[in-house]
Amino acid sequence: MTIDEIRDNFSLLDDWDDRYRYVIELGRTLAPMPEAEHSAANKVQGCASQVWLSKQIDRSGGEPLLKYLGDSDAHIVRGLVAILLTLYSGRTPREVLATDALAVFDEFGFREHLTPQRSNGLRAMVERIRSDARETLAAAS
Repeated sequence: MTIDEIRDNFSLLDDWDDRYRYVIELGRTLAPMPEAEHSAANKVQGCASQVWLSKQIDRSGGEPLLKYLGDSDAHIVRGLVAILLTLYSGRTPREVLATDALAVFDEFGFREHLTPQRSNGLRAMVERIRSDARETLAAAS
C-alpha cells in the first residue's frame, strides 16, 4: 500500500470512529516482528505504549535503503507505525530526511485527535527513523 492510497482511503472516511478503525486495520497489515526484535535496542523511548522499530540497511543497490519492521502493544499505535513505515521503509536516507511525516499526520487530522502522549510518541518514532537516516548518511560519507 502507498501513502497516496492511505490518503485516498482516509479522505473517504468522515467520522473519526471510522478513521480510528481504519488505522487499527492498517496496524494489522504490519509484517510480523520476530520476538528477538522486541529488544531494548529496538524499543522507541518516549512512547506511552511499547513500540519497537527494527532497522535493516540494504546496501545491495547504489544508495543504501532503510528497511523497517515495527510493532506496538497498542492497536492504534500499530496503525500509526504502519503509516510511518509506508512513508519511510524502503527509502534512501535522503528520501527519509526529505519527508515530513508529521505534516502528513497533520494533513490526516491526527494533531487534533491524538492524546498528547500519543503525539509525543509519534514524534519519538519519527525522530528515531530520521536519526537512523542521518547516521546512515554519515557512515556512507
